[in-house]
Amino acid sequence: MIKLKPSPIAQEALSRIGALYDIEDRIRGMLPDERRDLRQQHAKPILAELKEWIEDAQKTLPQKQKLAEAMRYALSRWSALSVYLDDGRVEIDNNIAERAMRPLGIGRKNWLFAGSDKGGERIANILSIIETAKLHGHNPEAYLTDVLTRIQDHPADRLDELLPWRWSPLKELNEAA
Repeated sequence: MIKLKPSPIAQEALSRIGALYDIEDRIRGMLPDERRDLRQQHAKPILAELKEWIEDAQKTLPQKQKLAEAMRYALSRWSALSVYLDDGRVEIDNNIAERAMRPLGIGRKNWLFAGSDKGGERIANILSIIETAKLHGHNPEAYLTDVLTRIQDHPADRLDELLPWRWSPLKELNEAA
């Protein structure tokens, strides 16, 4: 059996990216403004060096090589990859969302029986809402029951209050008043 040795360029990229995740580990749980400030101080220079390193390293690789393609892909989306530096509420990656959506992928074969493409889209939308509610610590049944009860009479200019990341149960709102 042949054992492949990892590419030194790939290892270097992973090491640099790992340094960014080390910073995220240290600032997890801090307030958004603190996270932003620490990212600006510590992660921004590392990310700038990483970009420069990728630009130089990809020039040394054959253009058709998968690693070169991955580097071009990263560079083409650099502004999106850098958004988290300026907003302490934004995570470095979307792993939380991907984990929340994993059950949808696992159940993919079940969705073949949604009746139609539109039925499949509706199921996907509903499951996305349910998973987002779970992600924000809500009981999906309580969330949907409350929102569907309130939405008809809720002011149109305040519908965002019913989104999972802004929602508070009507009972809690009445107790606070």
